[in-house]
Amino acid sequence: MNDLPPEVSRLRAEVCALHSELTRWGLVTWTSGNISARVPDADLMVIKPSGVSYADLVPESMVVTDLHGEPVHGDHRPSSDTAAHAYVYREMPEVGGVVHTHSPYATAWAARGEPIPCVITAMADEFGGEIPVGPFALIGGDDIGRGIVTTLRAHRSPAVLMDRHGPFTIGEDARAAVKAAVMCEDVARTVHIAREHSPVTSLEDEHVDALHQRYQHVYGQRPQQAGNGRNP
Repeated sequence: MNDLPPEVSRLRAEVCALHSELTRWGLVTWTSGNISARVPDADLMVIKPSGVSYADLVPESMVVTDLHGEPVHGDHRPSSDTAAHAYVYREMPEVGGVVHTHSPYATAWAARGEPIPCVITAMADEFGGEIPVGPFALIGGDDIGRGIVTTLRAHRSPAVLMDRHGPFTIGEDARAAVKAAVMCEDVARTVHIAREHSPVTSLEDEHVDALHQRYQHVYGQRPQQAGNGRNP
């Protein structure tokens, strides 16, 4: 296919590079896990190929599919989770990136079918509450995607623990979804360690709301306001 949008080349390089973050943070083993990115202004996405070693990934390895998971460009078969990613993009137009890992602590919570309670401020910041559990679904079709969408529409969290499977995360772009995956594993580990030593108590809703609001809209560097040269 020679009439792909110019943005595809950039996204293939970006998605390929972001896979190194999954190995860097210990979120995947062997060839498990995947990242995808929506192609702006096109019913297309870019996703990792199935069963290819992370060390062997190059931008040209990334597969371009439509938003029903049908390949339109690339020399490899796309990830076995392609249908799930595609369903998320079809149903959640605000989502620009999707990540799936089998990171050990988050997957341990998923194995128990137990949400991660919001007991630390970092969780309120990043996830706006608990990290919920989605329904069990078999790999290969869009059932996983349906579970992701149904669960996350009822939560502020960009992460969901699919029952007895593992975490999926979403973001405005692929990088944001990767960050959510990294933070999901981090808080899964922290809360697990804390709970091993004593019971944990969820933060009050009003404190969660305040922390989430501050982190999402005040924390970090912001564009300069026109006319005063200061950050808001």
